[in-house]
Amino acid sequence: MSSAEQPCFCLLSPLEDGDLPTEETLRTELENSDKRQKAEALKKLIRLIINGERYPSLLMTVIRFVMPVDDHELKKLLLIFWEVVPKTTGDGKLMQEMILVCDAYRKDLQHPNEFIRGSTLRFLCKLKEPELIEPLMPSIRSCLEHRHAYVRRNAVLAIYTIYKNFDMLIPDAPELMQNYLEGEQDASCKRNAFMMLIHVDQNRALDYLSTVIDQMHSFNDILQLVIVELVYNVCYNNPAERSRFIRAIYQMLSSNSGAVRYEAAGALIMLSNTPTAVKAAAQCYIELILKESDNNVKLIVLDRVIELRQTPATEKVLRELTMDFLRVLSTPALEVRRKALDLVMDLVTTRNVGEVVQVLRKEASKTNDGSDDDNSKYRQLLVRALHRCSIKYPEVAPQTIPLLVEFLSDCDKTSAMSVLEFVREAVQRHESLRGLATEKVMEFFPLIKDGPTLRAALWVLGEYCNDVVGIERLLAGVKDSLGELPLVDSELRRAAEEVKDTKEYPLRTQLLDGKFFVGAALASTLTKLSVRYMELVADEKKKNLFCAQAMLIISSILHLGRTSLPAKKMLEDDAERLGVCLQVLAERAGLVLDVFGKESRMSLENLLTSQNEEEDKTKETAKAANTVVQVDDPITFTQLTVADENASDENRLEASLLAATGITAKKKEEEVGQTKLSKVHQLTGLCDAVYAEAYIHVHQFDVVFDMLVVNQTADVLQGLTVELATLGNLKLMERPQPCTLAPHDFTNIKTNIKVASTENAVIFGNIVYDVGSSQSDRSCVVLNDIHIDIIDYINPASCSDQEFRTMWADFEWENKVLVNSNVKDPRVYLEKLLSTTNMRCLTPDRALSGQATFLAANLYAKSVFGEDALANISLEVTESGPVSGHIRIRTRTQGMALSLGDKINLSQKNWQ
Repeated sequence: MSSAEQPCFCLLSPLEDGDLPTEETLRTELENSDKRQKAEALKKLIRLIINGERYPSLLMTVIRFVMPVDDHELKKLLLIFWEVVPKTTGDGKLMQEMILVCDAYRKDLQHPNEFIRGSTLRFLCKLKEPELIEPLMPSIRSCLEHRHAYVRRNAVLAIYTIYKNFDMLIPDAPELMQNYLEGEQDASCKRNAFMMLIHVDQNRALDYLSTVIDQMHSFNDILQLVIVELVYNVCYNNPAERSRFIRAIYQMLSSNSGAVRYEAAGALIMLSNTPTAVKAAAQCYIELILKESDNNVKLIVLDRVIELRQTPATEKVLRELTMDFLRVLSTPALEVRRKALDLVMDLVTTRNVGEVVQVLRKEASKTNDGSDDDNSKYRQLLVRALHRCSIKYPEVAPQTIPLLVEFLSDCDKTSAMSVLEFVREAVQRHESLRGLATEKVMEFFPLIKDGPTLRAALWVLGEYCNDVVGIERLLAGVKDSLGELPLVDSELRRAAEEVKDTKEYPLRTQLLDGKFFVGAALASTLTKLSVRYMELVADEKKKNLFCAQAMLIISSILHLGRTSLPAKKMLEDDAERLGVCLQVLAERAGLVLDVFGKESRMSLENLLTSQNEEEDKTKETAKAANTVVQVDDPITFTQLTVADENASDENRLEASLLAATGITAKKKEEEVGQTKLSKVHQLTGLCDAVYAEAYIHVHQFDVVFDMLVVNQTADVLQGLTVELATLGNLKLMERPQPCTLAPHDFTNIKTNIKVASTENAVIFGNIVYDVGSSQSDRSCVVLNDIHIDIIDYINPASCSDQEFRTMWADFEWENKVLVNSNVKDPRVYLEKLLSTTNMRCLTPDRALSGQATFLAANLYAKSVFGEDALANISLEVTESGPVSGHIRIRTRTQGMALSLGDKINLSQKNWQ
């Protein structure tokens, strides 16, 4: 933490606008007998001193009229006053008045009220004058024996601070703390004393730990956390001590505190990669997930386990605990279940796949009882998990297909489509499953009522019904789902007779609703079945009869679409498709029959192959990124390594602490030049009286505004204030404090800005100051505007095609951006768009490869706030040269859609 800024003890707002109180006015108010008036006067005096004013004559007034008053509020204000007031003369010697102050605080250290004692001890931690502290040392020591823990706790902190700053005042502090630890019973006091020994005399801390190592299970959690940190640092710096203290870490795994168990498990894995240690830590993580009620804690622990899986040595141990991780599915939180299922799918093996599938089947059966949105999404997660298991391990597919096909009749369209995608891929890759899959789909076909699900089911059945019995059965099922034929005559007759048929006809209902895309899919299915039936059957009479029945259905649908009976008219594309199918069945040309009989299956095979290649490529990339040591890397010996030479062998506790506080490790000079210096914004001109520039550091949900202000004049600039304001979802967390700049001097001003959502925002403002002592005419320098880029909050992400389509339909905000660039190659334009928007292309490279005059792709990204951003790009090569087309952006919020569109419009004009 040496690179971190020192904490500030006083954050006070400046005085309100108006005339400053005179010294005489303050003296009168301080001498007043009213305690409230004294307190207000003391507050004004503190603020004036912080702002640079000097009132040396009021020091005795405060000592005489404020210090003797026995009032808690005044006592608190006096502690702040003595912290900020100058305590030395111009030559650096201690003021004589401080002797009286020292005597007053010696009395406060002996005060019967424990709050006054404790507050005084906390104040002494901030004193930097050893002459003031030395007379108080006997009183400070005596506070270690006070009856109240609040006093003893602050006495330990005071001794620690004094020893760290002025060790000559209490040279025996480490020995004193060691003896104090042996007799202390309060947990917070012991924790502070132990922390002091860790930082000032680690050997004494280890000696104490050795004596109480068998009693650690009875310690309070705050002390146990400190012990975990000590053991890790000792074992990290001196590996020979691991055998001596690693038993302490194992004991912490059974602590009553979840925080202690989490830190102990993390430290154990950092110190040892043995299977026993990894297994113990993983089991501790599992228990934490199951017992903790906070979902954020569950997600943090799951992320830690997922990080462990990246190491091959620990992954082997985690595979043995796969069934234990499935216990996490009992948690009702959807995001926790999602991460747990992803982890289990990565850990499943041939040994445990059967047990995993059994658990997933039970969980899937439970989802039939509920109909809420989370239950539906959980069912989708289970379907995809069973899908992955069945494709990776075909031997379990016969157990999963019957269960999943039951979801086809479910009202949840997404789950039904996911099941059919699974069935389609399973039967294409594993021919032995085709009979079982088609039989089960055919069994539930009459219960399917959703249009897209009907189309997908018809495609699967039409493609993989390969025997005569199955084909005839499917044709009968289609006829049952359509009802009486021809459709138009039966509908007219039913309308004339005014007879209502209580039986449901799903296909007929879809067609009467005007959804003739289902009819076109049915026509393609019947054509495929007819082609295959003619290959399997030698009897010409049966061939013609089957084709006639198929043609009757197709022509009946075509006739229905040209009447006014459906709710919507048939589209020309659907009518053309139906006509082509009729023509194919009538002419039976060999080449066209091959297209219906073989080409569609080959297209599916190409799609699945492309998806497999993308998955393999992603896995190889992740594997390469997680490679610990390359084959040609030098071997590092820890004993021969100098400090900072082995970057990978870092103190992970220290690194995690720095990351949590937003402090990153120093980068190489060339990296700094490429990142930080490239983000410096010039705010004023070089000829202005005040030159200013700022660096904007985006850290998750905060923006750190780091500003350099330079006085370019020969005058003293007093009351220099940076006034900032924001546009957009930004909130200024603190106002920069005024400062005084000497001639040609400079200063750094930092402030934090809170970010609320992902959209473009603007920071603007000005600098105001006084020249010399004149306050009548304040000068002002207007700052250039700083635009906060939306790309700083967007990260590339991935999702399935079904999830993309679902989000595309749900998101209501769309921004259409026209392509306006000089780029002539569609692929080059796509690559520049991806780098500019920080999005990921979901369309496989194989689908984008080749020479074509057009390009279409889907893009996806996710913000740090969990907001999704979708985009669809459609490009066409024109004869004049540059590509043309448009980009459609869809998001849940308007600001994000507009900001992304503005970013693209500003960037694409400069692309070449």
